[in-house]
Amino acid sequence: MIQVKPLVIGDLVAKVPLIQGGMGVGVSLSSLAGAVAAEGGIGVISTAQIGYREPDFDTDPIGANLRAIKTEIQKARRIAKEGILGVNIMVATRRYEDYVKAAVEAGIDLIISGAGLPMDLPKLVGAAKTKLAPIVSSVKSVQVIMRYWWKKYSRLPDAVVIEGPLAGGHLGFLKEQLEDIEGLHYDDEVRAIIEQVGATAAEHETDIPVIMAGGVYTRDDMEHYLEMGAAGVQMATRFVTTYECDADDAYKQTYIDAEKEDIVIVQSPVGMPGRAILNPFMKRAKEGRIPHGKCHLCVSTCTPDKTPYCITDALVNAAKGKTEDALLFCGANAYRATKLEHVKDIMDEFRP
Repeated sequence: MIQVKPLVIGDLVAKVPLIQGGMGVGVSLSSLAGAVAAEGGIGVISTAQIGYREPDFDTDPIGANLRAIKTEIQKARRIAKEGILGVNIMVATRRYEDYVKAAVEAGIDLIISGAGLPMDLPKLVGAAKTKLAPIVSSVKSVQVIMRYWWKKYSRLPDAVVIEGPLAGGHLGFLKEQLEDIEGLHYDDEVRAIIEQVGATAAEHETDIPVIMAGGVYTRDDMEHYLEMGAAGVQMATRFVTTYECDADDAYKQTYIDAEKEDIVIVQSPVGMPGRAILNPFMKRAKEGRIPHGKCHLCVSTCTPDKTPYCITDALVNAAKGKTEDALLFCGANAYRATKLEHVKDIMDEFRP
């Protein structure tokens, strides 16, 4: 049996080598992230439209989101006390720089950033103690980031998150690749990324832990990747069906009710393939454009007057429990959920 060790990212030490993946909109906020951090993992707040419950969200979405970043981090800190907290900020987010700066000012421990390559993240964070972890899906992308960061900022990532093809939400793969996941032989790519990151770290006499995400659901999954050389795992889907998850119970119930064949690859209106539960809303979206109101300035890849539906509206509906009119993002293993669990029980399964 493989020895499970704490996850060390610079001066941050997570007793359980498990990061809770960031889930927007409103799925992983202070309640879930705080609970995971309090149990020795790394709790992650998603900044995607984080201010959707603010009274001025419809009129000033950016302002509402930036304000909510601080509020949610503070609330999670009260839950987690000395725990480790991170935020997930998508590179494609409009005004990305402001979201990063707001998280740093609020004293966040770790920024995890994907949905694009976070090329200038070190510049935005500056001399702050905040640790940086880009999300990658290929050797090429991690090479590009590490070379650029070192050349331009004399900095390397503090950790690297690999997001595989079984993850939920938007995915960094072509639709054709997702139709033949076995044919990707993705474990080979994972080994190559770990090797590349390890070589770069050794060259600079430092340590850069690699964390595997996408399809992690049990301790066996974690141990599989630890044996391959990962320092830890990131898991999101399983945390949705917890009492502490910030989403409405009706959203959690869609996971519990889902069968394997209900989980499909969809084309997101912002131009990327994603994984979600097939529901009446997605069927309507396939048939034609769903009218929407004012743009909520979510991501730069969206063209409001051409989008088939508003992804913010669809994801806010999910978080609020209006599941018939929602985009129900999920990981490939969502169908395995059969009941609600407490975060503590899940964390106990993954402890060293």
